[in-house]
Amino acid sequence: MTKKAGRASAAQTVYDMTKELILSGELSAGTLISEGEIAQRVQVSRTPVREAFLRLEAEELLALHPKRGAVVVPVPAGEAADVLELRQALEQSAAERIAQDGLAADDEARLRELVARQRELAEAGDLNGFAAADEAFHRGIVEVSGNRLASRFYATLGDRQRRMSMSALRPRPQRLHVLADEHETLLTHLTAGEAAAFGHALRAHLAATHGSPERPADKR
Repeated sequence: MTKKAGRASAAQTVYDMTKELILSGELSAGTLISEGEIAQRVQVSRTPVREAFLRLEAEELLALHPKRGAVVVPVPAGEAADVLELRQALEQSAAERIAQDGLAADDEARLRELVARQRELAEAGDLNGFAAADEAFHRGIVEVSGNRLASRFYATLGDRQRRMSMSALRPRPQRLHVLADEHETLLTHLTAGEAAAFGHALRAHLAATHGSPERPADKR
């Protein structure tokens, strides 16, 4: 392995680890971290840490402060409302397409397996694992609809969706079991081709989990 390739590999390792710490909530919004701290944790030099931090800054997860380090960026005001609005629109559209074309047996099995996995994670109290499975379930609904453009766009919401779920569920771990039940209800509407009922259930599901986040313009 060349020196350049080794540095790139180290930067990827730092990026993956730091991003996971942010998305899981272990590094909460406002937390200050230094290059030296992360370099020591991963046992690498500061150069790959700096490269990883620049990537995370570009993704709006870190704000870099010269000679101080980096601060974990909070979810911007209004972004949560925007994400929920897009999720509702994309998943509702997916449900309408599924109602028209039907849900293939293997696609239904895939979604049921994700719900079963969520029940296992809820029983184990694995909040981080549940948040990842939650995102996979909702993304799966869009994917099985067959709209590839919608699937690619929905995937870009994954990090924000997971971070929002961790923030919403950490104070209420008991809601994990309820979420799995609500996902079962959503799946029932999908398999029955009940797009309107799915939309109503989804809106209630998102509101119960995340509330009704305000946009900045609403706070007048």
